[in-house]
This record gives sequence, structure tokens and C-alpha cells, in this order.
Amino acid sequence: MTGDDSVVLRVAGRPVGRYVTRPELPARLSPRPYLHPVTTLAGTAVTELSPADHAHHLGVGVAVPDVEGFNFWGGRTYVQGRGPTELDNHGAQRHTAYHRREADGFTEELRWMAAPGQLLREQRTVTATALTDGAWALDLTFALTNVSGRPLSVGSPATNGRPGAAYGGFFWRARKEDTAPDVFTAAADGTDAAHGRTADWVALAGSTWTLVFAAATEATRRDPWFVRTEEYPGVGSSLAHDARLPVPPGETVERRVVTVVADGRLGRQEAAALTAKAVSA
Repeated sequence: MTGDDSVVLRVAGRPVGRYVTRPELPARLSPRPYLHPVTTLAGTAVTELSPADHAHHLGVGVAVPDVEGFNFWGGRTYVQGRGPTELDNHGAQRHTAYHRREADGFTEELRWMAAPGQLLREQRTVTATALTDGAWALDLTFALTNVSGRPLSVGSPATNGRPGAAYGGFFWRARKEDTAPDVFTAAADGTDAAHGRTADWVALAGSTWTLVFAAATEATRRDPWFVRTEEYPGVGSSLAHDARLPVPPGETVERRVVTVVADGRLGRQEAAALTAKAVSA
């Protein structure tokens, strides 16, 4: 832990991630807590923060581009017929309290605030677990409860008219290298085989590292994956892929993604074995 209320995650005594609780960010980036840097056990960074290509990409976290018209993703908003547009519609996720804060993880409460006031209350749990000498797992669960007193819905650029852009929910901005990372699932290879499709897990393999993202609950497994590699490396789980996701007053949307963070380039069998171990841990 640090003096600024942030959390340093440790596995076997080694720091593997820093959670920034109250970042000082401009409103257009949709200020929110994030994990960065996240590293392998050997110390290789596998996240990026506010890179030049997308300043609103903040390591690992939960980001949604459209909650009843308010932008909790950052940057421009996709508007039908106009494309990506600068709007004064950004929200912010504000840390309220930690219910647990230890070296291996934490549970916190957040308020999702926008112009009308609080829209959502979130409980977020993050845990770091050792797997092998060369791999560990980051377990992130978020539960969003509609506390606005009125019906809300979650959308994405895809549901607003931009094909293939169903991002929003869990999102990991990965390390950018000279060569785009390889992508594979249990059954297929390549970005096209993973993007916009459901799979128990999807792997991103860089030069000296591998990330394996596992949908760890039935509800999470129903969400297609959002995968980018050429323009930038990033993986997320899509809350609103084909249609807006309704969140009635008082109702909760919960998702859980467990990510294997490994040194080296894993093969399919090794990725599957580590993922199974991580999800059951």
C-alpha cells in the first residue's frame, strides 16, 4: 500500500501491480481507478497508461462508453451519422471506501457519477494469486447496481451504429510492441476468430509474455470478447454487443474475468491448464 490510498499487489512478496485509487485526470478521460503498471513475475510490464494512440486507455479496469448516454470510457462518443464526436457527457468513477485491503488484493465500493448525480454503485474485488514460478492470476469481479431510481441501460459504439466496436466492461490495455501480439482461444487462432465471439478464454501472446483472459462466470461467458491487436493491443468483455443491456432500478449486473499473467509465450495446452487452475483457485 502507498500513502496516496493506492494499493500495491504482491505475489510471493514481489510487486506485480499498482492500483491507483484516486487518479487526477481531466474530465474528458472519464476519471476512474485503474491498475498500472501490471507486470509479470519477472518484471515485464504488460499494461499501458494513457498511450499516445488512446489517452483514455488506463491500464486495467472497468470502463463503459455509454451508460444512459454518459461516457464512462473516456475520449470521444460515437454518434450515429456523425461518427466519434467530442461531447460534454463524461462521467467519473469515484472511490468511496475499501472493505478489504491487503497485499494480495482488495474489495472497494465506487460511485459512478454523471451530470444527473449517482447512476451506479459498484463493488469491485481484485485478487492476485500465485500459479507457478512464471505465472500468476489477476481476478477481477465487478457488480454494478442501478441506484438512480430510474431505468438505465448500458450501450456501446456498436449498439449506437458502429459495427465491430462493442467495447465496454472489463478492459485491459496491453503492452504495445513493434510486432502485434498473437491471439488464440481453445479452438481457434487469430484476432478475427476471437473478436466479437464468445469463448471460455482468449490469449494474447507478446514477445516475452502471455495474457490469458478467462470468463469466469456463466454471465461473463455469454459476453463476446472485444479484441484488438493491430492498431493497439487490448482485450475486453462486451456488456452490450448486439443490443443495449437494461439495468432496472435496484438491479445488479455482475461479471468476473480472471487473467493469467505469464512470462514467456504460452502454447494452447499450457494456457488452458493455467487458466483452469486460475479460475478454480
